Amino acid sequence: MFHFCPSCASPQIQFEGNTRFRCPSCGFVYYHNIAAATGCIIDTDEGILLLVRAKEPAQGKLDLPGGFVSLGEGVVEGLRRECQEEIGWDPGLHFSFFASFPNTYPYWGILYNTCDLFFTLNAPGLHRADLHLEREEIEGIRFIKPSELLMEDLAFDSTRRVMQAFLAAYYPQGPEGL
Repeated sequence: MFHFCPSCASPQIQFEGNTRFRCPSCGFVYYHNIAAATGCIIDTDEGILLLVRAKEPAQGKLDLPGGFVSLGEGVVEGLRRECQEEIGWDPGLHFSFFASFPNTYPYWGILYNTCDLFFTLNAPGLHRADLHLEREEIEGIRFIKPSELLMEDLAFDSTRRVMQAFLAAYYPQGPEGL
């Protein structure tokens, strides 16, 4: 990520322990901490709301509404903002924390380590007409019945893991019982 120290421009910068950059020339230390991200499983009458990604990474794959938490934001504010930006809909405060999984997010040659926090929301009255997509980020939306969800269609490992946990918790009878 760094070829030269951001403080003294020394080419001796070192990445140590997969967590920090240290410059032996001037003592500069930069911790490459995880980034917080959110996702929301929105369960509707039509199925689970999934987004089709319009950009890399994982362009064309399915993802949950959500994204990175911005500086100065809490997780709840970040999730609400991301839902408003991506689908033009505010979930309010009616969602519940469900699970958290580590993830990686490759972007412009840098692999970001994330802590993905997932929430659930039962929104039986939510319909396609209620949503307004951010076309630069979201190619489309799909409402998918739990019995029709294919894990390989999901964009990220953390999304696959949370969907497996969600289906086991809320649809324990499996696809044949839906």
